[in-house]
Amino acid sequence: MNVSDSVVAFLHAMPKVDIHSHLLGTIRKATFLDLIEQRGFPISKAEVEDFYTRGDKPKGVLHILRALDQYILTEPENFHRLVYEFLEDMAAHNVRYSEFFWNPTGTANVSGVPYPAAVDAMIRAVHEAQRDFGIIGRIIPSIDRQASTTDAVEMVQWVIDHPRKEVLGIGIDYRENDFPPELFWKAYRNAREADLKVTAHAGEFGMPWTNVETAVELLKVDRVDHGYTIVDNPALARRYADGGIVFTVVPTNSYYLRTLPPDRWAKDHPIRAMAALGLHIHPNTDDPTLHHVTPTQAWTMMMKDFDFTLDDILTFTLNGLKGAWLPEALRRQWLSEWPMEFARLRRDLGLTSDLTEK
Repeated sequence: MNVSDSVVAFLHAMPKVDIHSHLLGTIRKATFLDLIEQRGFPISKAEVEDFYTRGDKPKGVLHILRALDQYILTEPENFHRLVYEFLEDMAAHNVRYSEFFWNPTGTANVSGVPYPAAVDAMIRAVHEAQRDFGIIGRIIPSIDRQASTTDAVEMVQWVIDHPRKEVLGIGIDYRENDFPPELFWKAYRNAREADLKVTAHAGEFGMPWTNVETAVELLKVDRVDHGYTIVDNPALARRYADGGIVFTVVPTNSYYLRTLPPDRWAKDHPIRAMAALGLHIHPNTDDPTLHHVTPTQAWTMMMKDFDFTLDDILTFTLNGLKGAWLPEALRRQWLSEWPMEFARLRRDLGLTSDLTEK
């Protein structure tokens, strides 16, 4: 679909939530370079440039995230800087609320920064960003599924032992291929028993739809991150659609850009089928600086590449509000106010319901 400048202006100005971003995937290249210089160049500038190169068949970003843990993020203040800059970048695209993932196991065991020190530095940045940019930030400590299940239980216990109102629940990420959700049932049980919210990456790397089912039925997640292969079981997908569970999808997901033909990837991408099945999807940036995407661009892709309409965009936005771990009073307020703000923006930009301009 051709997307006019007025539509892009609308997508930039509209109120947004972003509830699926990874803190280490948000680091600005200039910040990365500055931090490696401070550390005496444990990796080269050329390696950093390679990290930020995203070709037609983009590589995954795991090696970059591991490098950050190993070489760069060795002081609490580094986490403060990353969070503040990330929320500044989100707010520049009118993201008003952001939940972001962070893996405390790597921070503690590789970077050498204990959980309380890191989380408190990030919380300082959350407060400063809300003061300076008006954005609300919330932290989701996440299980590193490539570490051990014992590490997962330990990480959840850190969260339980050091409660912070800015930490709402837990997630799980990194490569799903050899580490299915059921391995981590105990960590999720402990989190739920402590009244933490829970979400999980599942069905991300072409892994079977059963991983999504396990996340929902065994881990009892409040929402699903990615979840694309649920489309391989349409009956189950429709049941989850009827149940209202939110799926946080990522238009720039590397797996489908690598594995689908360039002339077919947008047509064959599961995001299209998920919407057609009635699933409650919400687009997010995932690793914005490493994926070379902003919130505005992610939403633009939903129209330009996947042919959704502005009416769909409103639906997806409301899905995000329903799936976000917001205080109920604020959720109700925004569910009431944001459709009116959408309508006003469309009028101001001369956009009719069929996307034509007056």
